[in-house]
Amino acid sequence: MTSDHAARAAGPPRTERPPLARPRACVVGGVSVALADHLGWPVAAVRWVLVGTSLLSGFGILFYLWLWALTPLRPAAPDDPEERVTRLINLPWVFAAGGAAAGISSIVLVAVGSVGPGIGALVTAIVLVVAAVAWDQLMDQGSPAPAPVSATAFRMSAGAFLVLVALALSLLQGGAASGGLWLAIIAATFAGAAVLVAPWALRLWRELITERTARIKEEQRAEMAAHLHDSVLQTLALIQNRAGASSEVGRIARAQERELRDWLYADAAHAPEAEEGDLATELRDVAAALEVDHAVHFDIVSVGEPVRHAPTELAAAAREAMLNAARHAGGEVSVYVEAGAGSADVFVRDRGPGFDVDALPEGRLGVRESILGRMRRAGGSATVTARDSGTEVHLSIELPTEQE
Repeated sequence: MTSDHAARAAGPPRTERPPLARPRACVVGGVSVALADHLGWPVAAVRWVLVGTSLLSGFGILFYLWLWALTPLRPAAPDDPEERVTRLINLPWVFAAGGAAAGISSIVLVAVGSVGPGIGALVTAIVLVVAAVAWDQLMDQGSPAPAPVSATAFRMSAGAFLVLVALALSLLQGGAASGGLWLAIIAATFAGAAVLVAPWALRLWRELITERTARIKEEQRAEMAAHLHDSVLQTLALIQNRAGASSEVGRIARAQERELRDWLYADAAHAPEAEEGDLATELRDVAAALEVDHAVHFDIVSVGEPVRHAPTELAAAAREAMLNAARHAGGEVSVYVEAGAGSADVFVRDRGPGFDVDALPEGRLGVRESILGRMRRAGGSATVTARDSGTEVHLSIELPTEQE
């Protein structure tokens, strides 16, 4: 009985109000919809309240702008994380239309002798036109109906309109205009010029800031690279020399050194001129992967012009030769890449026991097909020379016309 009495005294459970957040699809700013959802009122009632309070010294307008500035947007849809704000009213064109009407009214008022109201109309035109261009250039876009002209044409037209209004007023009054009117005319002229050149100046300023930031980052990276080169990188190189190129410690030190260098010079590696790699770069990447899995150290040297757009068969045969050297020889392996006279040559030499290709069993197709056969089918040549001090694989192929 006591619990039933307490439940009746507490009354019905209170429902939690939704948070105050503006929708991303709205008429102007979404403030009325946000207030209506938060308070549980009809949207029409909220809008009429704002309109009515706007007649009280503009309180409703100020309240609307205050909520617009401080109320957050609702989260984007999960399937569209980049969802933008869409409006049923194209605000830049509304501001521009109001500015055009105010500018024309200022000319008419000054022409009939109402200089004071004409000055007020001209100031209103300046504010509305500048607001239209600023909104069009900086704020979110998303009007469902496409604009009649592009953003550039809109900006040029708005700036030219202010300059023409100022010119018409100066010609209309001549030298008899009042000081206040001349100040408004000068303000309109400067506002029109600013509208015309401000986006260009803003873009130039952003480019300068971006360039300065990149330069500062590069200087910091260079200082860090110099410090690491004098300490960590030299220590890793010393470990490799003392431990041996093919030892486990040497391979770990070499892998860490390579990762550190790649991190230090990541920006240079992604520069436009370095986006398109060459054959030597590709083989260095192959060597880095093989050195992690095998007790081997590759010394890759490239002379002549970089071999770009190399036939895929040449790179594949070179990878197979390097893999064979890492598996069966280990230790130090030299890779020599040379380009010139319309051809490319790759030499892979190890210091293992060597072997005779003709003496290999018939089932061993790695060298015969992956190296010799592949180069023959591509129109090139491949030779395998066994010596007492190791084996040398020579790959040669003609390059496409672009490389000549």
